[in-house]
Amino acid sequence: MTEYEDELVVQRREFAAEGVLALTLRHPLGEPLPAWEPGAHVDVLLGPGLERQYSLCGDPADRSAWRIAVLREPAGRGGSAHVHEQLGEGATVRVRGPRNNFRLEPAPRYRFVAGGIGITPLLPMLAAAEAAGAEWTLLYGGRTRTSMAFGGELGRYGDRVTFAPEDETGLLDLASVLDDVPEGTLVYCCGSGPLLDAVEARCPSGVLRVERFRPKERQTGGDTEFEVKLARSGRTLTVAPDVSVLDAVRAAGVEVLYSCTEGTCGTCETDVLDGEPDHRDSVLSDDERAAGETMLICVSRCRGGTLVLDL
Repeated sequence: MTEYEDELVVQRREFAAEGVLALTLRHPLGEPLPAWEPGAHVDVLLGPGLERQYSLCGDPADRSAWRIAVLREPAGRGGSAHVHEQLGEGATVRVRGPRNNFRLEPAPRYRFVAGGIGITPLLPMLAAAEAAGAEWTLLYGGRTRTSMAFGGELGRYGDRVTFAPEDETGLLDLASVLDDVPEGTLVYCCGSGPLLDAVEARCPSGVLRVERFRPKERQTGGDTEFEVKLARSGRTLTVAPDVSVLDAVRAAGVEVLYSCTEGTCGTCETDVLDGEPDHRDSVLSDDERAAGETMLICVSRCRGGTLVLDL
């Protein structure tokens, strides 16, 4: 599988909130960038071992530029610091994608819930819901009002957006938007793990769509050996208990796309031709897991002795 990858130029940088830097990226020769839909993200290749995923939060109709927003995390692993300190206007950065694991599905009504920088994938969703004439509301929480990005842009939606800075209103009042969800409503949520867990606990089955920045806790230990048959290359590999499918495939010299290695970005999603995956990712929906047609080979394993993959 081939994805778009190229060096883009930082055409504009501005602070969207305290600690949140918004970058507008363009092709150096003005070439149009690949089309994308609300919910998409891109991989930003900042250097060896420093690759991060950021949601596209601009206008999907504008093929001349992509916009991302990056929260500076002082206790992070260096990606956000690099963006804030090294990517000035005119700088170049390698970008790959876009990819979408968080698509906006058609519905007559939506309830959006954002926590902090989780507002970024929801911004183009709000515009799309508005353009489609759907009913929608957004509950947007953050540490402080000054830390909540894109408040000015959101102001045009009036009282459909509820701002809830924690230092003013306390924790998000999820009951106000998630209790008594009308039939036909979809709930979209992006934010911290605790927020997503709380929303999942309140939502009726089948209505919630989430995107996680960090993986869910996964079981550790007790894994067993299994075989992976690679249909296209005709090879059979043994995956040891302490080795991922991704690592086994790469060690065999088979080229595959991957990025986060945590089961959150979706880059390594691979078609399953036979066998039952043991899903451990934070990307696939319950329906997708039940279907067993794809798996994220960086974290997921096998419920049985053999998997056949389209590799």
